Amino acid sequence: MPARRPVLLAWSGGKDAAWALHVLRRDRALAPVALASTITDGHERISMQGIRVAVLHAQAEAAGLPVVESRIPVAADNATYERAFAELLARARSRWPGLRDIAFGDLFLADIRAWREALCARLGWTPHFPLFGADTATLAREMIAGGLRARLCCVDTRQLDASHAGRAFDAALLDALPAGVDPCGERGEFHTCVQAGPMFAHALDLAPGETVLRDGRFAYTDFLLRAPSPAR
Repeated sequence: MPARRPVLLAWSGGKDAAWALHVLRRDRALAPVALASTITDGHERISMQGIRVAVLHAQAEAAGLPVVESRIPVAADNATYERAFAELLARARSRWPGLRDIAFGDLFLADIRAWREALCARLGWTPHFPLFGADTATLAREMIAGGLRARLCCVDTRQLDASHAGRAFDAALLDALPAGVDPCGERGEFHTCVQAGPMFAHALDLAPGETVLRDGRFAYTDFLLRAPSPAR
């Protein structure tokens, strides 16, 4: 059997990236070697998801993989993001010579996939989409049945009520979602923070913090790592 090729995984800290890792680890062709995350400078959080860098590092440790970070300023434009992404890939390749594959957790948005494919082609990388085309209603329940545990860390209040921020991503949530809201939030209705699942060696002990409204639209719930209890 030919050796599995190393692959970098774009890591948002959310359920789709985490499930993509689970799927990749069962793939006979690709072997994940690291996570790649974009951090908003100054905020010290994963861009879009708003997950703290400390939680990101805890996720990477639980996944047993190093994380390669890219930094972008607040309100970065697309050109800035692409430069930062190119620099991240260059650093990853210098650490793992021959690395040329990267995977994304995208589900069905063809325009996003096409943009990623074009960007990767310009940079000499091969993109993979292990979840693309899956029925999201089925996939959401498969994730939950498979042991994935996550909570909603960001809600777009133009698509979903702010009261859903901080909720567990579980069967009760799926049953309560209004018609037109994708069960996996693929149209940006919500983002999640993963704390447990088959891709982790152990669960993260996260405590929900404050929920705040940003840009008059996005309800973010902060999640913090609980400090371990002192030994007695």
